[in-house]
Amino acid sequence: MTNDTQFDAIVVGSGITGGWAAKELTEAGLTVLMVERGRNIEHQTGYATELKAPWEMPFRGQGDAALYAWEYPVQMLNRHFNEFTEGHFVNDAEQPYQKAPGKDFDWFRSYQLGGRSLTWGRQCYRWSDYDFGANKRDGFGADWPIRYADLAPWYDKVEDFVGVSGAAEGLPQLPDGRFLPAMELNCVEQAVRERIRAKYPDRVMTIGRTANLTEARPEQGRAHCQYRSICARGCSYGAYFSTQSATLPAAKKTGRLKVVTDAQVHKVDYDAKTGRVTGVRWIDTRTGEHKVAYARMVFLNAGAFNSVHLMLNSASEAMPRGLANSSGVLGTHIVDHANTMAAMAVMPGFEGRTSFGNRPTGIVIPRFRNLDRLDGDGFTRGYSFQGGALQGTWTRGKRMGGIGKDYKDALHQIGPWTMVLVVFADSMPRASNRLMLSRRTDPRGVRQLEIAFEHGKEEMAALADAHREATAMLTAAGGHVIMGFDRPGHGGTSIHEMGGARMGWDPKTSVLNRMSQAHDIPNLFVTDGAQMSSSACQNPSLTYMALTARACAAAVSMLKEGVI
Repeated sequence: MTNDTQFDAIVVGSGITGGWAAKELTEAGLTVLMVERGRNIEHQTGYATELKAPWEMPFRGQGDAALYAWEYPVQMLNRHFNEFTEGHFVNDAEQPYQKAPGKDFDWFRSYQLGGRSLTWGRQCYRWSDYDFGANKRDGFGADWPIRYADLAPWYDKVEDFVGVSGAAEGLPQLPDGRFLPAMELNCVEQAVRERIRAKYPDRVMTIGRTANLTEARPEQGRAHCQYRSICARGCSYGAYFSTQSATLPAAKKTGRLKVVTDAQVHKVDYDAKTGRVTGVRWIDTRTGEHKVAYARMVFLNAGAFNSVHLMLNSASEAMPRGLANSSGVLGTHIVDHANTMAAMAVMPGFEGRTSFGNRPTGIVIPRFRNLDRLDGDGFTRGYSFQGGALQGTWTRGKRMGGIGKDYKDALHQIGPWTMVLVVFADSMPRASNRLMLSRRTDPRGVRQLEIAFEHGKEEMAALADAHREATAMLTAAGGHVIMGFDRPGHGGTSIHEMGGARMGWDPKTSVLNRMSQAHDIPNLFVTDGAQMSSSACQNPSLTYMALTARACAAAVSMLKEGVI
């Protein structure tokens, strides 16, 4: 066993929250070890396919279908996965997990330096007290021990650093933030916005709030967005927020960060005499060597399910049900938005109109159900829509009949416009939706994670309502609805998996307290999606980052005061 040096803090994981933890802790004066299970990817020089054209790729960007079916059967279902981006996703054959019998869950993962910060959708939305108060209101799950006022200044801090473009709308259910100039709605979206507002005064369609810079950040070495919409390949301009482009350079600048990659952490060490964690153990995935490092505190930021997996795998004689699991709820109440394409409509009247560039965000229609009164039929939470108006390009020829000159000439013309509304519905926290250790092990002998998850009647009712309302809104906007669905995809489809180590007031029913600190272990913090007590219906990443910044400030204060 090879010992490493002592650190003030160890951060497990280098994605969106791991990067923030490293930045905040090092800037506060702490020495930090960041441990990442995947390979190193250097900013700019490591984005191997960023500038490649389709004809430079062996399969013209579509990838090897036979290889994908064998080695990437789950990852290939991700909308960002293709031949250009496959290197930013895990190989499913090498990184197996199990699904409980009769349960489907598509777990999309990115194991490399930067984690999913290289592949995320970049949508950044604040939560409101409709979200933080939901569990107490309807009795599902544990009451959040925080409210919007607790997080508002941390949202400010995160947005100021990240750079979020968006438009202020003054909606209590979707609080405004500190925005860069908004990207523009296209002509169809602007018309649909006005027509929906005329018919439904309580509903607002606005531009998606995205972590793509519309103004350069020279102090961070980041340029403004190039409107290419190939973000998941990696962006040498640093125009979208990622660990590589923003938080990692800030942490490295302090001189107090050490980064170890190709290191699969399999256990957090716990000292029963002191009641503290002492460090982490990992396997060097290149050599198979086992290593250990020690620290005064540990931050778990490996991604919601991976952090819970690590805590379950860190069971000991003192904590036989898993690390910090005196409550017995570790691994339970996982959530993931129920989502589907609620409606798609052809939008006539815009023939001859087109747009320029590839805008890297869509639209959002914030929640309008079950706000100040319960008006949902069979559900008490909410849903929101994302999507946008899209114009057919020459690629529509893949689905068109024809041959010869007339066929080719037709593909040179501007295509028809369609409008798509995809629904994201709140996922109810249930004890039956949970993570467990499988009896099967991975190629390195570590027990695999088993996922048991399914949507319930509340989510089904919300999606049915969303399908009806999306159809009605697009019809009122002059569209001809051609398709839509009211049943969700598999769990995991939203790529918003959360929970498993939820925060709460009561140590008997929750794993973490209001500062993302373990009830049972004062020097253990979990600040990724595992800490979430509910899902809301908007993207969670901004909230993860705000909670991480807040927890880091609290941890540093406790460390200085000698509490931990």
